[in-house]
Amino acid sequence: MGDHFLDADSVRCYCEEIFKRHGFAEEDCRRIVDVILTADLYGIESHGIQRMQRYHDSLRRGLVDVNARPEVVFETPLSAVLEANQAMGQTTAHQAMRMAIDKAKQHGFGMVTVRNCNHYGIAGYYAKMAAAEDLIGFSSTNTEAIAIPTFGKQPMLGTSPLAFAMPADPYDFLYDCATTVVPRGKLEIYNKRGLPLVPGWAADENGRPCEDAAHVLDNINRKEYGGIFPIGGDDKATGSHKGYGLGIIAEIFTGILAGGDTSPHVKNGGMGDTSFGFFALDYGLFGDKREIRSRLSTLLQELRDSAKAEGRDRIYTHGEPEMLSLKEKTENGIPANQKTVDELVQIGADMGLRYADYVCEKEKANQ
Repeated sequence: MGDHFLDADSVRCYCEEIFKRHGFAEEDCRRIVDVILTADLYGIESHGIQRMQRYHDSLRRGLVDVNARPEVVFETPLSAVLEANQAMGQTTAHQAMRMAIDKAKQHGFGMVTVRNCNHYGIAGYYAKMAAAEDLIGFSSTNTEAIAIPTFGKQPMLGTSPLAFAMPADPYDFLYDCATTVVPRGKLEIYNKRGLPLVPGWAADENGRPCEDAAHVLDNINRKEYGGIFPIGGDDKATGSHKGYGLGIIAEIFTGILAGGDTSPHVKNGGMGDTSFGFFALDYGLFGDKREIRSRLSTLLQELRDSAKAEGRDRIYTHGEPEMLSLKEKTENGIPANQKTVDELVQIGADMGLRYADYVCEKEKANQ
């Protein structure tokens, strides 16, 4: 876990003030930080406050346009395409999913794609927006080319996640996974901690497995060969071709349908030139919604109650660990390693803020 345990409400205020000083309106600050903090609260450290440095640097370099306003460039009753004009990813993604939800409520289905935008955080946040309104939700984004195709060594696809959410009891079903073995943020976490990568996660410049996080990240940053393996690793025997195909599907739902850059042509680390895809579906198109929700809830409970493997005492369904993590971290604090805290302190100093004036730390039981 982390070296520090940060009170969620206090770090939320601190991060909101940082974005406010970058020039964002208060409502936009709340939306941006809610996506970031939701990642940490869900236990997805790779996409939480440890990404603040990336956003801060991109804003200072002008890769994100604080004043940009996305515009609709194509629309039908069921669909739309947004030109983001390099606006902030989280605010644009929220707007696009809101449009998809509104279309689904009126017509049963809505899909909205976005081009020329920025990193939007966790894909599951937007899928959950639809589930919160009793709809099925889907979200995906492409990224810069970080993933190598099966049997390749040149990065050609993104870590591009697929997220799908549907209402259920007691936990919504929420699938949110990169189409690579791990996202880039996981490599960053291991690099910060000085840990070797798990075998089968990433490749060196020759396309061979590599456990040196710093080396892999350096190759990615310098646009060299090597990168992250698709789900399934480096061989068809372990299903590499399946993850490779999922990466292409993510690209279709994003860059292809949005008319934006595909992953091999995203040049700025996903800042300013990425594409998104969202849809919302009213599952009442298929019958009584209470009965459908009950059927899903029953299946998920049957999965949790099914026979456990030797040495295992619990089976989780997708979305359950996130809700358990949310409760635990709200009470005990968000874990953050020392390097992430150091980055937050320096970002605040850059913006005329004192970290210690905002962020409180909690004593972690059994720390």
